[in-house]
Amino acid sequence: MQDMLVRLLTLPDAAPQRTALAEKGINIRRCNPFEAHILEDWIAEHFSPRWVCESRVAMAHQPSGCFIATKDSQILGFVCIDATARGFIGPMGVSEAARGQGVGKALMLTGLEQMRSLGYVYAIIGGAGPVDLYKRWVGATVIEDSMPGIYADILPNPVK
Repeated sequence: MQDMLVRLLTLPDAAPQRTALAEKGINIRRCNPFEAHILEDWIAEHFSPRWVCESRVAMAHQPSGCFIATKDSQILGFVCIDATARGFIGPMGVSEAARGQGVGKALMLTGLEQMRSLGYVYAIIGGAGPVDLYKRWVGATVIEDSMPGIYADILPNPVK
């Protein structure tokens, strides 16, 4: 999968997305350090051990570089910034049950807004999966010849 570039100077405002979700009882917020173990367990259950490792890096930032979507004190999704590399957004994931409600878009926009507030002008979506989705949500463009990029020579997961 190729990397994508997001121009943060023309980023859509995330507030309307967060407001619409709040009306459904869904909250987008920064993950607190004392919740890191809960987030790690959730990511391991729904996604990948590699994403757990990346979330640990983002959670080590002060303030935390992970944002979560919650409803009734349960995690629906997450996004990390500056985890795999500086200037990268991701990993990001939304539970299957919460997909199609705008949770992913709100998380992506919130993470990108935070990156812009830190002084970034561009952000990279590393190894972007849903390319067309990111194009629609944030005007991301594919970075030519970016594969495999930072994800080259990855150690294999141990077989259990």
